[in-house]
Amino acid sequence: MKFSRFDFPEGFVFGAATAAYQIEGSSFGGCGPCHWDTFSATPGNVVKAEGGGIACDHYHRWPEDLDLLRAGNFDAYRFSTNWARVMPDGVNVNPEGLDFYDRLVDGMLERGLKPSHTLYHWDLPSALADRGGWANRDTAQHFADYAGVVAGRLGDRVMNISTINEPWCVAWLSHFLGAHAPGLRDIRAAARAMHHILLAHGLGMQRMRADGVSAPLGIVLNFDHAAPASASAEDGAAAAVQDAIFNRWFIEAITRQSYPAEALEGLEPYLPQGWQADMAVIGQKLDWLGVNYYTRHIHQAAPGTPWPATREVAGPLDKTQMGWEIYPDGLHGFLTRLARDYVGDLPVFVTENGMANADTVDGGAITDEARIRFIEAHLGAMKQAIADGVNLKGFFYWSLLDNYEWAEGYAKTFGIVHVDYQTLQRVPKASYLALKRALARND
Repeated sequence: MKFSRFDFPEGFVFGAATAAYQIEGSSFGGCGPCHWDTFSATPGNVVKAEGGGIACDHYHRWPEDLDLLRAGNFDAYRFSTNWARVMPDGVNVNPEGLDFYDRLVDGMLERGLKPSHTLYHWDLPSALADRGGWANRDTAQHFADYAGVVAGRLGDRVMNISTINEPWCVAWLSHFLGAHAPGLRDIRAAARAMHHILLAHGLGMQRMRADGVSAPLGIVLNFDHAAPASASAEDGAAAAVQDAIFNRWFIEAITRQSYPAEALEGLEPYLPQGWQADMAVIGQKLDWLGVNYYTRHIHQAAPGTPWPATREVAGPLDKTQMGWEIYPDGLHGFLTRLARDYVGDLPVFVTENGMANADTVDGGAITDEARIRFIEAHLGAMKQAIADGVNLKGFFYWSLLDNYEWAEGYAKTFGIVHVDYQTLQRVPKASYLALKRALARND
């Protein structure tokens, strides 16, 4: 690893991230069903129709996983609570679920790890999905109730709390493109989900602040560099539309209390009546912002097709196991753009960055040099952003463990720790060992 922790400012936080449904196993501990259970059980949605019933069995093996973080010289752990575990019907509390997260947070603190808590990483209780899920305004209020319960239990011991992980995935990817649960391809449902997920964020922030939660409160947004396929005005406009949908919609709603015109052109006819009245709630002041970044996409005009009338074209750069181009300049670009145009000096964390790689076990070892190079390149982009004045406070690698990669099942591996899904044995990869050396404190 070309970097060490000493190349970054004093107090810069290095961590690794996971999500509840992807690692815990949802078939025990009083956990209720969520819309990913039914989405994955429907043929054609997920590779091999795999679900998260057992996943990495983190629910039972969490002490071992936290020990890996401590042994790897990490400062922090970004985790999420499963809404369906805490409230199996989306409304009523399961004490067993809350107690699990209580023990988990205490376990982090006992190991000197800072807990970074995400309230919602896509595990919507099926009972709420039955009532329309994120297309139903009531779900936003239920989320606020959930946020109050969980932050009331954990909020005095965590480093920070984010309301929602990646609203674009929750809304657009899942309701317009149909690639994630609930698997809809419906512009009306998508527009409502795009709005209601932000309303949930705002109501959740209001609830936690009213309850006196002491932890800094924010949101985690994902950003994807939108490049035009050519220098033509048409392709430039196609990239601008996708930039508005993916990158500008959520941050502008929160920081400017408005939606970008390029996205409203297609979505406004389908937004809830009177949506403008919600913008003040959505625009709650952030204490910090989480940035997830993986790749770029190249966009081309697709005249004659329905809005947004764009198509993606393949790019020339090296790609990860997901087929995503490796483009670290995009991370630097977003960090500086956010500071310049939207958040100023607000504390920012890179809450996810990592790569899926076709790792192989050879003699009990996993040599993932491509992942080490990926991390080095993106750390370089972060270091440059700090030099350019961005108030970047930390970085969380995605992911600590190989895990359930949503519609890809267990086929794609992002972890710095290999998981054998037959035995559930954990084996640190070369990237974990490289980070361990880079993060050593030499004291």
